[in-house]
Amino acid sequence: MSRRPNTSRRFGDSVGIPFVGALHTKSRQSPLLSIGLVVVGALLILGYVYHGSGGGCGDIAALNRLDGGVSCTLELQTLIPILKKAYGESMRKVLHIGPETCSVVSQILKEDDTEAWGVEPYEMDDADANCKSLVRKGVVRVADIKFPLPYKPKSFSLVLVSDALDYLSPRYLNKTVPELARVSADGLVILSGYPGHKIAKGTELSKFGRPAKFRSSSWWIRFFIQTRLEENETAIKKFEQAAAKKAYRPACQIFHLKPLH
Repeated sequence: MSRRPNTSRRFGDSVGIPFVGALHTKSRQSPLLSIGLVVVGALLILGYVYHGSGGGCGDIAALNRLDGGVSCTLELQTLIPILKKAYGESMRKVLHIGPETCSVVSQILKEDDTEAWGVEPYEMDDADANCKSLVRKGVVRVADIKFPLPYKPKSFSLVLVSDALDYLSPRYLNKTVPELARVSADGLVILSGYPGHKIAKGTELSKFGRPAKFRSSSWWIRFFIQTRLEENETAIKKFEQAAAKKAYRPACQIFHLKPLH
């Protein structure tokens, strides 16, 4: 926390003040001073972002947009404690589908009594050692979600999806979303970008094959009705209660759906 200067002392009273000369003339330390101010400013921004929850979710939307875009996968990683509160025992066996699934799976596995698997819809050219290990163990796999998933019905208690459906046309969404609900026993959680928002920097168009199309909540609701998927009102209520305690403000649309049985 910065302190305001003591204005009761005049600048002319410079005896014994080693840095007062910097106020009148440029010094060699000025570049270092500029860098220091930038660092302090960045720390203040991050402190403000996390202030609402003492380093928890807080204003995740602001943190998520610091690079000029929104990543629903980054958003999901901050939501895991809230989802744990909302879904309880339904978080015991989780499947995540979306880019950077290794990071999401690793985060979920840190929770007590929780198993997690992941499906990466796109090629992982720059996977790190941890991700390669998860792939070797069969915890994470690469699969095209436009086709049926290699899982039996109700294989997972909860299915989480982020940054994946926004790249699919309605032709494929009609098949993919019901398929995601099929492999879930207790629920399906979808994170989708808001219309008008920019996708996070670093997202390669060539990887996805087409630009993301962020659809409105009304569009999604109509789509869910057409595909006979129902919103999970109980889960929505519990999620909103848990989110309110964390002062969480979403950067992505979040839909809670019942499984397709």
